Amino acid sequence: MVLATATVALLPLFITSVLNHLQYRRAIRTEAVQPISRITFNTKRSIELCLAERRSTLNFIVNDRSFEELCSRNALARAIANMNRSMTVGAFVDLGIVDSNGDQLCYSSPYQLEGRNYADQDWFREVARRGTYTSDVFLGFRNVPHFVIASRHDHPNGGFSILRATIDAEMLSEQLLAAGLESTDDVFLVNRQGILQTPSRRYGAVLTPIPLAVPPYAPGAEVTETHDDLGRAVFVGSASIDNSPFILMLIKPTAQAMGRWLSLRNELVGFTALSAAPILAVILWGSGQFVNSMREASRRRAALMHHMEYSNKLASLGRLAAGVAHEINNPLAIINEKAGLARDLVSLEKDFPRREKFLDLIDSILRSVERCKTITHRLLGFARHMDVRNEPIDLGSLLREVLGFLEKEAEYRNLELTLEVDPALPTIVSDRGQLQQVFLNILNNAFAAVKDGGRIEIRAGMSGAQHVRIAIADNGIGIPPEHLPRIFEPFFTTKEGVGTGLGLSITYGIVKKLGGGIEVASTVGVATQLTVVLPIGQEVRK
Repeated sequence: MVLATATVALLPLFITSVLNHLQYRRAIRTEAVQPISRITFNTKRSIELCLAERRSTLNFIVNDRSFEELCSRNALARAIANMNRSMTVGAFVDLGIVDSNGDQLCYSSPYQLEGRNYADQDWFREVARRGTYTSDVFLGFRNVPHFVIASRHDHPNGGFSILRATIDAEMLSEQLLAAGLESTDDVFLVNRQGILQTPSRRYGAVLTPIPLAVPPYAPGAEVTETHDDLGRAVFVGSASIDNSPFILMLIKPTAQAMGRWLSLRNELVGFTALSAAPILAVILWGSGQFVNSMREASRRRAALMHHMEYSNKLASLGRLAAGVAHEINNPLAIINEKAGLARDLVSLEKDFPRREKFLDLIDSILRSVERCKTITHRLLGFARHMDVRNEPIDLGSLLREVLGFLEKEAEYRNLELTLEVDPALPTIVSDRGQLQQVFLNILNNAFAAVKDGGRIEIRAGMSGAQHVRIAIADNGIGIPPEHLPRIFEPFFTTKEGVGTGLGLSITYGIVKKLGGGIEVASTVGVATQLTVVLPIGQEVRK
């Protein structure tokens, strides 16, 4: 009923909220992606124009002058000076001419690199093959991040030479600064292998690998959504720089890019929750009240029926025990009288044969009669106390009386029974018959739990100023943890085919009615202890 009502009431609300969620997110995501794509594309074009300008300058020098005109320190120095005067940023650091064997023939720079051989360098092989080349950022002989732009010049008589210009990698970083990003954003260049070509705010210095996937080649700007190395959602704008190995990457946290969406989403979720909560609360409250009232009525009726059934059985047993006790008491009285008379007759006859032997036998008969009288008196006392009657009770005497019913079984099974009663324990006001039933039920369970030769300990003492505690502990099989919450439920038993599951349920009800409580502690295979806490004064709960 709850599910059907809640579905009819809440399903339209949830469907509307989900559709609004998807529409708003799609619209705001488009608004967030467009600026990232525009900045990425503009920065890409800026870097491409900067590199194209330097390639064009280099090609002009190669094609405008012959090898002989260029191959001198002064000529190269003038060429660098002329080129740098026309550029605002990213000027050439050095200029050199390399022959087809990779030897640097002429060189103009602050560094002493004349005579170096570059035959094993990637840039040399690429420019020899392709005619022009822009390299990755590398350290090289000078151990400073830089990259190379080179152009091949073919000789009329065969062979070639290469005009090689070095540009500081700082030029690329200066171009990226022009993007005008926020403090949470990051922009950098990587090569095809994911190695940083410019410094990154988040991933480190130049020539450090990044922990992100390298975007594939794309002619324009692409924006994707992914997660960074810390698991944060980020937008990644990427663009390949034409005629270079560089890939531009712009990282912007999704939370900043879609700030409006997060606020709107929270408002949408809040509205849905605030709308659904009262509806669901009313449905659950109404259904819960109805079901709980039915369940409570059913539980009380079942508990009352179980208690009445058990009480009637105990009352019947009590009446039967009283009748048996009365029937036994009459023959016992006759036996006691006749044995006493026989003892008197034997005592008067001084010369009675085997006089001492007969007197011992008669005394044995009288002791057995006295023991039978004690047992029948206990049965009568237990039967008389079936009705509720509060009276002063000495707990020590009551516990010894209950143990008297079980002493023969304990002796037969070689069980160790110990009873410790605090001498300062006061007399309590309660119902004797019901307390006898409580302790007899608990002890019966303890006897069933221990093996022959086991141990059962009973300790009675104070619990605060107004209560007493009676702890009954055994070293039996224990109670599994999953059964502990259910041991006081009616009909719950672990004694398959033997127990009724009513003993502890009735015991718990009696103790609660007398104003007390029961505590249970058990370890499987080690020990179990049930502690009954009772008020000293009269405190009967209805």
